[in-house]
Amino acid sequence: MPATLPLRRSLAAAAALPLLAVALTACGYGSDKAKDDPGKSQVAAGAKKLSADSVKIGYFPNLTHATALVGDQQGIFQKELGGTRLKVSTFNAGPSEIEALNSGSIDIGWIGPSPAINGYTTSQGKSLRIIGGSASGGVKLVVNPKKIKSLDDVKGKKIATPQLGNTQDVAFLNWIASKGWKTDATSGKGDVSVVRTDNKVTPDAYASGSIDGAWVPEPTASKLVQQGGKVLLDESDLWPQKKFVITNIVVSQKFLKEHPDVVEAVLRGSVNTNAWIKAHPDAAKASANAALKKLSGKALPADVLDPAWKSIQTTDDPLAATLSTEADHAVKAGLLQKPDLKGIYDLRPLNKALKAAGRPSVSDAGLGVK
Repeated sequence: MPATLPLRRSLAAAAALPLLAVALTACGYGSDKAKDDPGKSQVAAGAKKLSADSVKIGYFPNLTHATALVGDQQGIFQKELGGTRLKVSTFNAGPSEIEALNSGSIDIGWIGPSPAINGYTTSQGKSLRIIGGSASGGVKLVVNPKKIKSLDDVKGKKIATPQLGNTQDVAFLNWIASKGWKTDATSGKGDVSVVRTDNKVTPDAYASGSIDGAWVPEPTASKLVQQGGKVLLDESDLWPQKKFVITNIVVSQKFLKEHPDVVEAVLRGSVNTNAWIKAHPDAAKASANAALKKLSGKALPADVLDPAWKSIQTTDDPLAATLSTEADHAVKAGLLQKPDLKGIYDLRPLNKALKAAGRPSVSDAGLGVK
């Protein structure tokens, strides 16, 4: 694969890079706001502080950030932090979270692969490290069954993705190319019309008939199904072992260097939260929905929550090989110049937490710090 793109594609890539940082925009539930202790995250009396008085974490009010939602709501992170206070901010898009990380407004964040890649590459590898995984799956192609009855029928139709260059947009463009169809990545025009539509309005666009389907993350996919849409393809089926990264945990390199004990505590909290979710799926689902209600003012109805929850898998493993593949897909689509991702991962704190929990270590696919 060439190291640089031809001029026209390079210009398209330059225009698209800020948009590539838009994270899993199923995050359109809730608004940017800072808060403390939304659930049971209260500092216990007499608890011993770590090296920092507080740690500021960020995540989206969305099911693909279930680890953060549940770990915060259930007080699991705060338990591991002891006397170090957990402070939380929520975000609706990747660029604002990356900006917050770069400015020091947050120290650790849950975020999608595209903004993690963009944040790392645009800072010449100085901004962040990916320190853990959080979620896999939860992305589907949902279509109007009256207009589209097979995958081949997608040709000539109008299909929504969340935003130009975001994680799902790149995946859909790659799928289009795999079918041998031609679509201009920047304009979205071609054999398939790619209509960039915020997930908050995608259900209305579907209802009005202005789109024929959408390649979207949960819970938007399940909302479309409740409107009569049909799941034509689950993106998990396109990946080895049906696993691909949709949410990572990232940390400011400065904070990691200055407060490694706090980072390790948050990662222990993440590992313990994922174990609790696996052991108590119904209680975890209810906890995540309760957190969503507090953050956005509205819980998800059962007919949306239940199928959405089933399609998302929480994971400690960042599935590093799939991040590299997703970056390659963006390069092939002309939305990203070939990135140097070496050093984007530092999984040493996570593997330490996993070892303590009696779990096997996870791989950085050769992209870790030396």
